[in-house]
Amino acid sequence: MSSLGRVVDFDDARGDGHFAFDDGTVLYFHCVSIADASRTISPGTRATAVRRTGLQGHDEAVDIRPIS
Repeated sequence: MSSLGRVVDFDDARGDGHFAFDDGTVLYFHCVSIADASRTISPGTRATAVRRTGLQGHDEAVDIRPIS
């Protein structure tokens, strides 16, 4: 289930950043998790995202969808 939040930071060179859910949880995300396949997103962008346990066992934000 997706939840509201915002992009805290994003590094274009590395292709990763952090997403803050409205409940205060901040999770890592990789550019492939941006739903529109743009591979970039601006800090401060309001969006929805899904929490998922990644391959290394850590929670991460996926299916990030900017709110227009």
